[in-house]
Amino acid sequence: MIICKSPLEIEKMRRGGLVIWELLNELKAMAVPGVSTYDLENAAEQRIAKSGAQPAFKGLYDYPCVLCTSINNEIVHGIPSRRRVLKEGDILKIDVGVKIDGFYSDSAVTVPVGKISPALEKLVRITEESLYSAIEKVKLGGRLGDVCAAVENYVRPHGYAVVRDFVGHGIGSQLHEDPKIPNYGTPGHGPLLKEGMVLAIEPMVNTGTYKTRILDDKWTAVTEDGGYSAHFEHCVVVTKNGPWILTKP
Repeated sequence: MIICKSPLEIEKMRRGGLVIWELLNELKAMAVPGVSTYDLENAAEQRIAKSGAQPAFKGLYDYPCVLCTSINNEIVHGIPSRRRVLKEGDILKIDVGVKIDGFYSDSAVTVPVGKISPALEKLVRITEESLYSAIEKVKLGGRLGDVCAAVENYVRPHGYAVVRDFVGHGIGSQLHEDPKIPNYGTPGHGPLLKEGMVLAIEPMVNTGTYKTRILDDKWTAVTEDGGYSAHFEHCVVVTKNGPWILTKP
């Protein structure tokens, strides 16, 4: 069941969204060669506590950390570690969620570490643009399939593949709610978009195959062929005036 949120509930999610926006900007500035993903985790945990929010991921399904930090061929759910030290030319995906007054917000970015190759610059740019292409389809009376199809239709002409094993999701009093939001679909199909729906839209885009596998840590998802992957995410609410991004000022 898809739950439409009240204005008060959306305002709580907006507060969380702005905490995440500020945190991600701080972490992006920290993500330089020589820094470990644990350094980012430690900074994020302190920043979230200082904001008065609660971390959304830590302890959920027994996940051990505040952040997911995934490097290069890692798609999502990479676990921060002192052993994972960033290197020049890496691309780092940072995914983070918070909870404020019982409601969740969730966002992700892909960050270049130092100078990255032109090919990776393009992957990151196209993935982020595909997110905004999908957000443009968040319209009252539209269909969820319009949103989903927009991602794949944007990235496929560039030779990229969208991950199918992991998808976006509704969000509210639970981090993961209905509906599931794949990054592929059929325009004009799926649930009708109604005022107050909040969608966590998150393109995960690979340079090679869409296929994935899970590492021995039981969390980190990587590309099956070792290709690179980029990931962006925003929480977006359906309003009568169009899409409202809750995780961006």
